[in-house]
Amino acid sequence: MGKKIIRYIYFGNYFVGALAIALSVETSSQLRLPFNSFLYYLILFSGTVMYYTYAYSTPLQSYDAENSRAAWYVKHHKFVMFSQWFLLSACIVLSSCLVVKNFDNLFRISIQYWLIGIVMGLSAILYYGLLPRSFFRLNLRNTGWIKAFVIGFVWGCSVSLLPVIVLQLEHGSYYVEPTLLFWLFIKNWMFCTVNAIMFDIKDYEDDSNHQLKTFVVQFGIHRTIFFILLPLALIGMFFMLAFTHYRHFPILPVLINLLPFILLLFVIYSMQKQKSIMYYLVVIDGVIFIKAICGIIGMQFVH
Repeated sequence: MGKKIIRYIYFGNYFVGALAIALSVETSSQLRLPFNSFLYYLILFSGTVMYYTYAYSTPLQSYDAENSRAAWYVKHHKFVMFSQWFLLSACIVLSSCLVVKNFDNLFRISIQYWLIGIVMGLSAILYYGLLPRSFFRLNLRNTGWIKAFVIGFVWGCSVSLLPVIVLQLEHGSYYVEPTLLFWLFIKNWMFCTVNAIMFDIKDYEDDSNHQLKTFVVQFGIHRTIFFILLPLALIGMFFMLAFTHYRHFPILPVLINLLPFILLLFVIYSMQKQKSIMYYLVVIDGVIFIKAICGIIGMQFVH
């Protein structure tokens, strides 16, 4: 029973929805902003789970017998489709309530935040190639090495910038120092991009067979680890340290915020050996959750 529940949580991408909320709360904590409404977090959770499950929402005609996640989606296809329609309905209804409730503030959102929202939304749409092919054929999910950066970019926008945009909607104008927001965004972008590239290692053979030129396919696993993943992780760590230095954090919160990056480096190094799908979903995504928790806890020691 316990294993069945765990599979529903991780294979169904519900843990990913929890990650989005945790990272958004971390952003509000580190920027010293009010938290978004419970209504917004419900929308974020529903939208994230629905978006990540979209790739598996069509019935699989064939799959590798050793791919336990693909087998789970085949077995629970009716549940997945019900979940998708339920989450879509929840997003529409809850988003409408959020806009109607705060309609007066809708036009007080600054133009730069509108532009950020448009770019983020367009990136998310193009990732799956959801625009009509007669209008635009680009599918960023099939563009090799760009794919990981797009995933990281959408995550960085969703958990670093979107909470600030929605805060404008819920509470009216709130000034956020652009430098702080930029460093926080880059830190999250690099962290989530590294996570996406590590997942490409899992799909190495399948991507190679489909001639999808990801970093792993082009450079091999060993070179990707030492010449792509480790440098990107260090870049994210640099922006984290720049953020804490700019905010004059004491040594304890700096060390707390540094912990997930150290864990990330260990996980990256461990990728030299083949791992199970649950290792990716529990351990690798778990590092992101630890990052959010450390970010929130670290702010309790900043005065």
